[in-house]
Amino acid sequence: MALPTLGRLESLPALDHPELLAPPVLAALEAWEHGGELAVVAIDPAVADTAAMSEAYDLGMDTGANCVVVGGRRDGQERVAACLVRADTRADVNTVVKRTLDVRKCSFLPMERAVEETGMEYGGITPVGLPDSWRLLVDARVLDVEVAVIGSGVRRSKLLLPGRLAGALPGAEVIDGLAG
Repeated sequence: MALPTLGRLESLPALDHPELLAPPVLAALEAWEHGGELAVVAIDPAVADTAAMSEAYDLGMDTGANCVVVGGRRDGQERVAACLVRADTRADVNTVVKRTLDVRKCSFLPMERAVEETGMEYGGITPVGLPDSWRLLVDARVLDVEVAVIGSGVRRSKLLLPGRLAGALPGAEVIDGLAG
């Protein structure tokens, strides 16, 4: 199977380069039937944020997919979800995500908590290898991205995910209009 490529990024087989992946990401890729279809690219960690990386590597914002972690409570029960949306959109946290999680108020999880619970670095959190108790909400438009640049769990690299596979990620719930 040919590895996905994008722009000036030098893609490598993700499973052959564990040094470029956070441990939970590597474990998830090894367990996932499509894990061998993803590539990893080494990047300068100083430009790991989407806009900076897009500029540094001559990529359109429409090639990236961001993962944000949100949570809310209902009847004393906390509900946490990771939302994967195209980088040129924003997750509709106050309406669609809140309704999907069935919570009264939805907000971004504090950075320290997201990092601790995922075992990933801030700025590298990805939908691959999330805690089992979290829901994974994927905006339907991510599936239309030919090759999506997503986090790898660390700031020094990114995964290249064929967009069509975003809905096949373990536990993924594809939602129309998750982002605006």
